Amino acid sequence: MPFLTVNSLASLVESAVSTRSSRLGRAVHSQIIKTLGSPLPPFLCNHLVNMYSKLDRPNSAQLVLSLAPSRSVVTWSSLIAGCVHNGRFDSALLHFADMRLDSILPNDFTFPCVFKALASLGMSFIGRQVHAIAVKIGQIRDVFVGCGAFDMYCKTGLWDDACKVFDEMPERNSTTWNAYLSNAVLSGRPRDGIEKFIEFLRVGGEPDSITFCAFLNACSDTLDLELGRQLHGFVVRCGYGKDVRVMNGLIDFYGKCREVGSSKMAFDRIRQRNDVSWCSMMAVYVQNDEEEKACAVFIQARREGVRPNDFMISAFLSACAGLSDYELGRSVHALAVRACVEENIFVGSALVDMYGKCGSINDAEQVFNEMPRRNSITWNAMINGYAHQGFADKALALCENMTSDNCEVVPNYVTLVSILSACSRAGAVEKGMEIFESMGARYGIEPGTEHYACVVDLLGRAGFVERAYDFIKKMPIHPTISVWGALLGACKMYRKTELGEIAADNLFRLDPKDSGNHVVLSNMFAAAGRWEEATLVRTEMKDVGIKKGAGYSWITVKKTVHIFQAKDTSHERNAEIQAMLAKLRRKMKEAGYVPDTDFALFDLEEEEKISEVWYHSEKIALAFGLIAIPPGVPIRITKNLRICGDCHSAIKFISGIVGREIIVRDNNRFHRFKDGLCSCRDYW
Repeated sequence: MPFLTVNSLASLVESAVSTRSSRLGRAVHSQIIKTLGSPLPPFLCNHLVNMYSKLDRPNSAQLVLSLAPSRSVVTWSSLIAGCVHNGRFDSALLHFADMRLDSILPNDFTFPCVFKALASLGMSFIGRQVHAIAVKIGQIRDVFVGCGAFDMYCKTGLWDDACKVFDEMPERNSTTWNAYLSNAVLSGRPRDGIEKFIEFLRVGGEPDSITFCAFLNACSDTLDLELGRQLHGFVVRCGYGKDVRVMNGLIDFYGKCREVGSSKMAFDRIRQRNDVSWCSMMAVYVQNDEEEKACAVFIQARREGVRPNDFMISAFLSACAGLSDYELGRSVHALAVRACVEENIFVGSALVDMYGKCGSINDAEQVFNEMPRRNSITWNAMINGYAHQGFADKALALCENMTSDNCEVVPNYVTLVSILSACSRAGAVEKGMEIFESMGARYGIEPGTEHYACVVDLLGRAGFVERAYDFIKKMPIHPTISVWGALLGACKMYRKTELGEIAADNLFRLDPKDSGNHVVLSNMFAAAGRWEEATLVRTEMKDVGIKKGAGYSWITVKKTVHIFQAKDTSHERNAEIQAMLAKLRRKMKEAGYVPDTDFALFDLEEEEKISEVWYHSEKIALAFGLIAIPPGVPIRITKNLRICGDCHSAIKFISGIVGREIIVRDNNRFHRFKDGLCSCRDYW
């Protein structure tokens, strides 16, 4: 191709970059050598260095640079930019050092690339030195160089230095202001971001979609619903009401503020939704305990031809976990395999979490072991799966593996909550206390409210209720709802009515509208035979307008969910259910089962109490499962409240009588019943 000019050859090199084709790039390089011989013009050398750098061929890029007759700032900057573009931050800094040795002064294109590499490596000390060079040669006044220095200081945790750079900038564009807003949120300073946004408007700045999204993130972090609503109105007035990125930000903001209806409104007003729109709406429903609607959104996306990606599948799996829908979760797993995303770290972590929350610890282990990479979320999901099912030894062993030299992930705040929870559920008091007391020294993690609540639960479950109360009184932080709630649950379990009243009084002050605490106190009085006080608590609930949520148990059979309440006779197969209950009752009586009538919550005659506890929703759901699910298949029941002691005892008997594995997930933990035993070891 002798007719090709230098400009035509340069255009072909750029085509190789835009198409990400190394093969085309080499062919063009070969043609350049054939056409022009050697040495090549500096203009084409720069293009070739840029091409090989951008296509992640660092050795070829360096070879072209070494053979170039002269090296300019453009040549070096192309090499540095290519390294940064492909995540080779160490190499970028080494090339910058070689550039300085070559007596080439960096320009306004070089500095932002170097600052980005330093930010990614967290090298603030060298960042200060590069900043000094930019000041010395007068480049720091450039808006992009200044923005790069600001971002570097933010990413390396030097917020005060970042603010000094920002304040000293002679010129700021929208990119600079957006960088401030975004980094303020990422640095945990949303209020600073909000104040800077107001300043931006006062100086006549014109916000764009990135500005609005950053501000919405700040409002989300502060849960400032009113301010976010004001911004929504401003967004519409500025003409960004149809911008999909801004609308996605509004979906997320309203969801985090628990305004699900407003999230749905924003979602419905997007004419052309992208993947983020669908994922955001699903995440909102999951975060707000409306998993069924999250599943409906996913189905709607599929009907509209949206191809599922890793984030959509992860959100769908989270919904399955919230519903404890094992069969639906397995079908989503198959979908992930077909979409070739099952090895994605987010999908894999969601699968581990889903199987753990559906009570299938073997499936969770298999997914965990087959994952090519794991992050802290993956490890925490597996540890939490063990914790929910009372496998404290396995949870602790996994934590030890996590801290071994072969693993790059270190335990974090959530990990320690899961470990302490596992110890609590397994009754491992001494081990749990040892871990709690060594958190700071061993892991560098200061105990938080969740850790203190776990310790109270640990002591209370094991029967050390007074010790748990003493622990609360010595806490260096103010006891939260979860702390007093753990103590109240222990008092109910071990019938410590006086301490229970103290815990309940504190809960009523912290959360007066929560019906659950009133119900627990009433039930505790009823179990102690203090019927007048139990009735008084229920009456007070009615007087102040507190309604108790109804207790439900549900079971999935052939992709249909069957829901039952206590004394439920509305099911189409009720006659068969009642016959199965009567059959079980006879066999259990022969096996020595004695109903625990303390869980009859009304002042009735003994025979009436026995009938009262026998028709709890979980027993009815189990009877239906026994007639509807083939032998050999585990029966999975979910309950929205905590399983009562009589039902727990009864299902243990039934598992031995019928020879079936029965898995019950209540609002507190999993219970795996098999051969007359429960996985919780009766620390229920």
